[in-house]
Amino acid sequence: MGNPREFLQAEKEEQEMAEACKRLIKNCIICWNYLYLSQKLEDSEDTASREAFLEAVANGSAVSWQHINLLGEYDFSDEKLQDTVGIKAPKLADQRDTFLGVAKRTELQGRNGLR
Repeated sequence: MGNPREFLQAEKEEQEMAEACKRLIKNCIICWNYLYLSQKLEDSEDTASREAFLEAVANGSAVSWQHINLLGEYDFSDEKLQDTVGIKAPKLADQRDTFLGVAKRTELQGRNGLR
């Protein structure tokens, strides 16, 4: 990655391709983060732990990739492409409504100076 403002490609087309690849990788990581958070929310045992988790999500961001080694070597063989985390397909309607409710509540609290 190096300096994010430094272009390693000489041609404009190559620079645009590199930038598009970087955007794709970031979006994949964000998507994985949302799937992971959705799974953790679904696995919440009780209302108190679910509320605590939602509060932590509301005060954080899924737009993060510090936990990913972007300078590593990656193996995308069929053997390695197995899900080791156990992420299931999210129940979109339930999750969306829950996350939207937390986002709305956080937005209202922010407007009213509450946290």
